[in-house]
Amino acid sequence: MRHRILHLMCLVTCVVVLMTAAYAQPSHWATPDDKTAKFMIDMERKWAEGVCANNGVVSELLADDFQGTSTRGERFNKADELRDEKGPRSAHGCALDDAKVRFFGEDVAIIYGSEHAIGKDKTHPDGKQCQVWTDTWLKRDGKWQIAASQDNKVDCK
Repeated sequence: MRHRILHLMCLVTCVVVLMTAAYAQPSHWATPDDKTAKFMIDMERKWAEGVCANNGVVSELLADDFQGTSTRGERFNKADELRDEKGPRSAHGCALDDAKVRFFGEDVAIIYGSEHAIGKDKTHPDGKQCQVWTDTWLKRDGKWQIAASQDNKVDCK
């Protein structure tokens, strides 16, 4: 009897896994004319430019439960970003270099991008700093926001 229950549990688990996979959301790259992708890229551009000037983008851009990982491997949250947004700046020449949007179903998107800034590192006021990043966007209550971010410092090209 115990063997039959174990067998039945295994069978049910397999069926659930297979059904879930069958209903998995397809993914697709955003088209150049996709309005949602354009909005997201514009917000990413504002966040990149916000390293140079307080443009007030953080409060609407980041979800309240946002969690990021910096180029130094440190975790940061929305409160940290809001504090940084209001702090003094040494950088100039901040810009978004590239951003590509991939949608996963109706409520999830991942943006793969890159940006640069000059003088972000106060010890090298004329040094150009470049980074690549991956941001995870979620649509909640009809509103798109970044829920997670991973930043990586790279050599500038």
